[in-house]
Amino acid sequence: MRSYLLILSLFFCGISFAQNTITGSVTESNNQPIPGTNIKVVGDKAGTVSDADGKFTLTTSANLPFTIEVTSVGHQTKKVSVTTNNQNVVIKLVDSQTTLDEVVVSASRTPERVLESPVTIERMGLKDIKKAAAPSYYDGLENLKEVQMNTSSLTFKSINTRGFATVANTRFMQLVDGMDNSSPLLNFVLGNLIGVSEIDIQNVELLPGASSALYGANAFNGIMFMNSKSPFTYPGISTYFKYGYTDQEAAGTNSFYDFGIRLSHAFNKYFAAKANFTYMQGTDWFATNYDDRARQGQGITRSDVNYDGMNVYGDEATTNIKAVGQTLAERGLIPASAVNLLPNYNVSRTGYNEVDLTDNKAGNTKMDFSFHLRPMGDESLEVIWQSKFGFGNAVYQGANRYYLNNFYMSQHKIEVKGKNFFIRGYTTTEDGGESYDMQFTGINVNRKWKDDNTWFGQYAGAFVQATLAGQTTENAHLISRGVADTGRFLPGTPQFQNAFSAVIADPNVLTGSKLVDNSRIYHSDANYNFKDLIKFGEIQVGGSFRQYQLNSYGRIYTDASGPIYYNEYGTYLQLQKKFMEDRLKFTGSVRYDKSQNFDGNFSPRLSLVYSGGENKQHNFRGSYQTGFRNPSTQDQYIGFNVGSAVLVGSAPDNLLRYTESRAVANGTPAIGQVYAGGTSVTMTGVNAYQNSYTRASVLQFAAFAAANPGNTPGAAALLKVTNVPNVKPEEVQAFELGYRSQYEGVNIDLNGYYNIYNNFIGNTVSVAPLYGTASETFDFAQGAPTYVTNPAVQTLHALANGNTRAYQLYTNTDLEIQSLGVGIGLSKRMFGYYDFGVSYNYAEFDFDQAKDPGFEAGFNTPKHRVKASIGNEKLFENFGFNASVRWNTEYLWESTFADGMIESATVIDAQVNYSIPKIKSLLKLGATNIGAQEYIQVLGAGAIGQQYYISWTINP
Repeated sequence: MRSYLLILSLFFCGISFAQNTITGSVTESNNQPIPGTNIKVVGDKAGTVSDADGKFTLTTSANLPFTIEVTSVGHQTKKVSVTTNNQNVVIKLVDSQTTLDEVVVSASRTPERVLESPVTIERMGLKDIKKAAAPSYYDGLENLKEVQMNTSSLTFKSINTRGFATVANTRFMQLVDGMDNSSPLLNFVLGNLIGVSEIDIQNVELLPGASSALYGANAFNGIMFMNSKSPFTYPGISTYFKYGYTDQEAAGTNSFYDFGIRLSHAFNKYFAAKANFTYMQGTDWFATNYDDRARQGQGITRSDVNYDGMNVYGDEATTNIKAVGQTLAERGLIPASAVNLLPNYNVSRTGYNEVDLTDNKAGNTKMDFSFHLRPMGDESLEVIWQSKFGFGNAVYQGANRYYLNNFYMSQHKIEVKGKNFFIRGYTTTEDGGESYDMQFTGINVNRKWKDDNTWFGQYAGAFVQATLAGQTTENAHLISRGVADTGRFLPGTPQFQNAFSAVIADPNVLTGSKLVDNSRIYHSDANYNFKDLIKFGEIQVGGSFRQYQLNSYGRIYTDASGPIYYNEYGTYLQLQKKFMEDRLKFTGSVRYDKSQNFDGNFSPRLSLVYSGGENKQHNFRGSYQTGFRNPSTQDQYIGFNVGSAVLVGSAPDNLLRYTESRAVANGTPAIGQVYAGGTSVTMTGVNAYQNSYTRASVLQFAAFAAANPGNTPGAAALLKVTNVPNVKPEEVQAFELGYRSQYEGVNIDLNGYYNIYNNFIGNTVSVAPLYGTASETFDFAQGAPTYVTNPAVQTLHALANGNTRAYQLYTNTDLEIQSLGVGIGLSKRMFGYYDFGVSYNYAEFDFDQAKDPGFEAGFNTPKHRVKASIGNEKLFENFGFNASVRWNTEYLWESTFADGMIESATVIDAQVNYSIPKIKSLLKLGATNIGAQEYIQVLGAGAIGQQYYISWTINP
């Protein structure tokens, strides 16, 4: 028995002696702690990370002496020898002069150095975030090499990578802690409305090219990952306060506030939790572009009788004034002979400026909390519950301009993850709050004080009287508008405010403008890496499932009778293997995605990375991948009346779900209502797609008819029937070459890409006659002279008398579109701690517009862009600065709201910062657009002025 106890005691003593524990701290050269540093025992699985104060404790069974390896993003790796148990290790890391050794995950769903990434990737780490010359880290993304911002509002910026993007960038994904940040209703990212707080962001990774092979159909032109800090690694309380002001010629000088707090605590090694709250409030950029939307740069003002101002709403109500006279004559209100005194062209109502239809407030409130459970006490298994909430005010520009007022969005996620796997499920919900359409606000405020028929009738009657009194045509129009505008509600009056409040609270587009939305997304995905089970190569498998629940109560989608449910799923496989002494890395992946209304698609990706040079510092990469994008829910199920047109999705079951009653004018000759079989007709999506003419040919028809009165056959010969198929998935083949290296301290990043798009999704506009059958052949003898039995000729009467309805259709072009681009990035640290960076991007696309004149590609990207920066974190003790400059050439902007040129711009941003280590604080003073030259990035949005700010961050 004693022998047994002796052996047992010696056994436990052996175990005890095998456990060695060390403590220590990790700091920068200026003694600032470095949280989140990885400390690993070389040759052993033991490892840990430093806490918010840079401190750590590490226990290992390795025998003394052993070596630990200390790594942190933005610093050089350091190895330290440990010779005694309970040794206290003080480690100072030196700043790295290269960003190419930073580790990213998104490029291949597995950790790898930027240097070895198989595709182009941009990264923003903690140090980049702290030194960004921008009011927020999200604004600072614009300084990344591959990023072009589309700014719709002070609080709403959309990222554009490699073109073909408006504010509604449905070809780009943004994942926040693994959750797709897109709006369930709108199908695109709403900037940082429900993103990550300034003090909770860990890093940002951006893949600017096609990523469908790993991340699904929506990652068609790029994907961005925003990762927040873990409460295990970053416990404690952090807070910031930012104050500043915006300055714009139209809006003047206005203050803004931005506050945030982060509470995080690791209760023990098993359980941690965190919570964030941020609040920002300011004044938006005023949108005051009063050019005529269709006739920009021609000096057209309200004095033009058919003026349609870019940022003026209500003047979209327009009609042919001679047709109005004909109606008045039929009712005996004016003599029949007076009709000939009226001009045969359109007149529009007097509208309201955008600045009078919004309070111009821009704000964002974000809240989130999460609970983290590690059953094993380490990262081998972690269970996370996370909830995020975002509220905001911003202006979104789509087919119209929309004020997102108290817009709400939330996400809730449960995730189980380990060393080689994750399983997550989340839901996204949103509520339109008090959001409204500014165009319909203007239209229906006008109708509150005088309906359209009365206004146009008074205009026509006054014009006849003024003409008979001997007034010139110009004066007659001025007099007529004055008469018709009698009683108009003026901004600032109680009558206007009462009408405005009633309209924005009413979701009926005939009388109101409120946007109603309660849509949802349910999503789940999973991934497993077999690297510990299969040694041949690193093999990963995964998949995802998503269900959309569209619920706009018939306001935007054709869901008046109930929510529309729409499902899609996908699965993928990836193999990664190294050859030639790890110099050649092969990555191959394939993904299969299936959407409810479309056949399944395979998306393969192949890439090779070769590391040359003695130290493998010259990395050449090449990749080929295919991608596809399923039509968005808007492309398929929208049924949205935007006044001048109706947006109708082309899902087969959607065409009959959209219906609208339209009044029919008798016209000249007065037979329109006979053709229509009554005073009104019911139009559906079938009319839009299957019984209509292209808008371009209708415009040609009208111009020819005006120039050649009586030559109806000649005008009719110009008409083209709309012949577009239902929308289907678009496809891309993406080729990319790249080179990364560091040569004599210069970080070099070169890339070039060439994309071939087929079945490219876009929009075209059709014009449907309210009666007759659209045709390209006309028999003018059949049924003459009344043509009651000739439906083809009846459509000509409809076109000539304004008995039409315009529709925006969602379809694909048959033509092939190519785009290509080159990116060059150089950076170097020299003269001590001065960091210099410069990048150049070239982008263009090839598309033969003449072969498909009604199709808009919407590339919306400058051909040339140059960005440069200079900074020094240690200009002198605790003091640093950073400055950046961006320049781009002019470019064509195409969207459903407006088309036109965006002027070239040069923008300079700068900030200085001062750290106070004793109280763990960072003070920052900064300014954007220092040159004070206002510029736009979205045609129709407010010009971007200057921002000046000062911030104080505690425990950044």
